[in-house]
Order: sequence, then structure tokens, then C-alpha cells
Amino acid sequence: MQSKNLKWYLLIVLACIWGSSFILMKRGLEGLTAFQMGSLRIIFCALFLLIVGFKSLKTIPLGKWKYIAATALTGTFLPVYLFSIAQTEINSSVSAILNSLVPLNTLVIGALVFGLQFQRRQYFGVVIGLIGSILLVYNGAADNPGQNYYFALFVVLATICYATNVNLIKKYLSDLTPLSITVGNFVVMLVPALIILFCSGFSGVMIKPEAQTAMMYIAILGILGTGIANIVFFRLIQMSSPVFASSVTYLIPIVACIWGLLDNESLSLAQGFGALVILIGVYFSARK
Repeated sequence: MQSKNLKWYLLIVLACIWGSSFILMKRGLEGLTAFQMGSLRIIFCALFLLIVGFKSLKTIPLGKWKYIAATALTGTFLPVYLFSIAQTEINSSVSAILNSLVPLNTLVIGALVFGLQFQRRQYFGVVIGLIGSILLVYNGAADNPGQNYYFALFVVLATICYATNVNLIKKYLSDLTPLSITVGNFVVMLVPALIILFCSGFSGVMIKPEAQTAMMYIAILGILGTGIANIVFFRLIQMSSPVFASSVTYLIPIVACIWGLLDNESLSLAQGFGALVILIGVYFSARK
């Protein structure tokens, strides 16, 4: 399969997986706290990755571990908790919509911090996508006036972390396999996640039926939505560009809003128009 077609297939697969992650987080919060959910997501994923990819750790040079730690912090550890906290106040669709800020932040951080070059057409595409995201956010806020939108700032901060992560991988870890990067990330995060879970009072919660049901959703989220998806994402970065790879966040709100509709979250006609504008932005930002 030609890489030109493969990168689009991977983009769509990632959009479906990560777009479904927000409804799984919503279900997880029905029986767990934000910090318990975030920690379990990391732990489940780490155990899975150690089973399937432990040998890949040998391929990581000693000098690369500082970048592995940096990408673990910005790409998963901080965002996992930031999104968990945010979704205690805003619904899953809005959280996914705000996630669309990642490509814009990727361009800004890539140009200002990492010295990466982008074409004018890519900037144009990101702006179009951002306009679509604003339409979605504006109408989401109008339809849900009871939600505390200050918690949306946690999602904005998470998008900055994601954007930094994308550029770090492209600049410093492109010579490593996606599996080794992913396994290395979660080896770094496993112990801190266990400490946070222990301090969260999880031992007194885990015996409750609602907590056990929530853990099932988080296990799916951790293994599929974090572990497997990260491997695919790192591969996509290596075979395309940081902007194209981060464009997956333009498609995520569409998948998340469909799940939201099925879960009785509102979606207006104007939000549907915003989704169409986002797709146009993806097209322009991804073209060579």
C-alpha cells in the first residue's frame, strides 16, 4: 500500500478510536474520580504494552531516554489527567471539540520552538479548521449554559502538551520504532501513576459495582484508545508530518459528537456546519 494512501487510512482509524475515547471517559467518571480514572488508564495501557513490546525497550539508546520521558509527560501523562478533570464539568462532545486546537498549537510551537518549516497552505488549512472548531464550541456553549466552561482551560492546556509532544517526536525520535517509543513512554509513567492511584483512595472504591463497571470502560480506553492508538499515531508522525498527524484532532469531534448524540448530548445544525468546515481545513493542511 502506498504511503500516501496509508497515512489517510491511519488518520481515519485514529479519529474513530480517539473520537470514541471521550464517551469512555464519561462512563469512567460515573464510578471513579478524575485522578483514579487517569491513573488506571495509564496502568492498564502500561501492562498491556509491557506484555506485547517489552523487548523493544532494548532498541532505545541511553541518550534518547530524556526525550522518551519528555514525550511521556507531554503526550500522555499530563493530558490524561487534564482531560479527566475537564470532563467532570463539560460534556464529552465539547471536550473533543476543544481538542481541535492541537494542529494550531503544533504549527506555532513547531515554528517558534523547534524551527520546523511549514507551507502557507498548511497555515491556511489550520485557520479554516480552527474556525470550524470555534463554531462547534460556540454553539455547544449556547446549548449547555449550565456547564462550567472554565474547566475547558484544562483541555486547552492539554492541547498545548499534545502539540509539544508531536514536535518532540518528529525532531528527536523519528529514528525509533513507534512500539519502542510507546512502551518507553509508559514505562516512565507507570510508577507515578501507581503512586497517584494509591493516594486517591482507590482501595476503598474498587469494591463498589459502579467502580468495577467504570474500570472495564477504562481498560478498553487504556489498551485501545491509548496503547494501540499511540503506536499508530507515532507511525503516522514518522511517515507524514507533525501538522498532518495532529490533524486527526479535526476529525475527532465528529466521531465524539456522534457518540454524544447517541448518549443524548445535543448537536445543533450549526455544529454540523462547523464539522464540515473542519474537514475542509484538514484537506488544506494535509496537502503537499
